[in-house]
Amino acid sequence: MDRKLIGVDLGGTTTKFAILTENGDIQQKWSIETTILDEGAHIVPNIIDSINHHIDLYKMNKSDFVGIGMGTPGTVDLDAGTVIGAYNLNWKTLQPVKKQIEAGTGIQFTLDNDANVAALGERWKGAGENGNDVVFVTLGTGVGGGVIAGGHLLHGAAGAAGEIGHVTVKPDGYMCTCGKRGCLEQYASATGVVHVARDMAEEFSGVSKLKQLLDNGEEISSKITFDLAKEGDILAQSVVDRVSFYLGLALANVGNTMNPSSIIIGGGVSAAGDFLLRQVDHYFKQNTFPTVRNTTELKLAVLGNDAGVIGAASLAQRFI
Repeated sequence: MDRKLIGVDLGGTTTKFAILTENGDIQQKWSIETTILDEGAHIVPNIIDSINHHIDLYKMNKSDFVGIGMGTPGTVDLDAGTVIGAYNLNWKTLQPVKKQIEAGTGIQFTLDNDANVAALGERWKGAGENGNDVVFVTLGTGVGGGVIAGGHLLHGAAGAAGEIGHVTVKPDGYMCTCGKRGCLEQYASATGVVHVARDMAEEFSGVSKLKQLLDNGEEISSKITFDLAKEGDILAQSVVDRVSFYLGLALANVGNTMNPSSIIIGGGVSAAGDFLLRQVDHYFKQNTFPTVRNTTELKLAVLGNDAGVIGAASLAQRFI
């Protein structure tokens, strides 16, 4: 019988699981709430219990599985299988995740950073079309990324390769949580789009529903901003144009450095779809030199929430 892979996508509110074939096809998936109480002490035991429960539920044996792969927030030591600095999980100290999960399930385990894992998923079964040179950027609450070069995921000297969110797009710009100014994350994340909209609204004197919402003290979101831009709101269109410029500039710098076959845009902000992609692509082409312009393609992610579990499962293939 063909053996299976287990993928785990650990998030701050939800942990997603999937059982996949060795070809990356999802056969079963489920999720549980991520309990971060007691400094995250329940997270790993809950993952172990859920995996063991579902193996029994589907009348499978542990020998049916090649391995378990997991994507996690925080800084990962790949060899040791540990995580530190995953503050949204309430993990304040070093977590020996690999040791605990292998002991609790009896199945080989490996893990990587969640943005890297999503990149592996989109590269393997999504828009990356299993290419050897693929970059993935995710636009959510923050901006993350993963870089695959020559078929290998890049980690860098300290695991910080692919941190596209901290590419500087505006020197002396908005202050970032990382401690420096002008990071892409402060302009192209969901919160960044709102920040740009608020600042631009202050200087805008025309007729705009977006300005009206802001002037009335109502909450706006990146989705509201993009929806209004699609409807022709002049201020919203200017905001999207500025965000697209910064994102296109950052991705052009990545393209000029790496020359991947594709740069894939995912995450919640990417739900704006072709409307966003067209504008970002305009600035991408404006800031790339001809060789890159003609060989590197910007694409939208296609796997959605499945990218994490698929990419995580691909980590387990190293045990084959």
